[in-house]
Amino acid sequence: MAKKTASKTIKKSTVAIMKERAANRSKQIKKAKANLKKASAVRAAALKKAALKKAELAKLLGPKSYSADELKKFKALILEKRLETMEELDTLRESIMDVTTGEYVSENSTYSLHMEQGTDAMEREKTFLFASRGNKFLNQLDDALVRVDNKTYGKCRICDLLIPKDRLLAVPTAQTCVEYKNTNLPCPRGKIAVEMKGEDD
Repeated sequence: MAKKTASKTIKKSTVAIMKERAANRSKQIKKAKANLKKASAVRAAALKKAALKKAELAKLLGPKSYSADELKKFKALILEKRLETMEELDTLRESIMDVTTGEYVSENSTYSLHMEQGTDAMEREKTFLFASRGNKFLNQLDDALVRVDNKTYGKCRICDLLIPKDRLLAVPTAQTCVEYKNTNLPCPRGKIAVEMKGEDD
């Protein structure tokens, strides 16, 4: 009789322990679910905040590229400048070449007899300098046309932001903003863009 009571007590205590364990497990599962829910809410809030910050930054930094219509206008301007430069170069070539022979005018030519030799040489040097600048500008215009076709025209090579339209209309070959050109440092918006690029890399 005593043995039966003892075994019942052992059985009861084992059942009670198992119930306790099940209750504890249930509490732990509930707690883990609550923590997971809380963590998800925190993460969602952080993502929302990050998205808002990104949207604000995107608004501050502006569009990524010029529209097709704007690129078309820039292309027309570049082609116009290219034509002007080519005409100027032709005029310069004519001034330093003998039209009949197609050779460069030498110091012994009739042309130089009407001027002092020093002045003649100086004038020729100036003309060659202008021609050299014209050729360099022509190459830069050709590069700009390639960028228009690639739809990368107007992007600053330092920060990837769009160079202001006014600058491009004044200097169609520009590849940086005025601030970087003058100081060798990006503009305030450019600094943000450069930092963001660094974070992405």
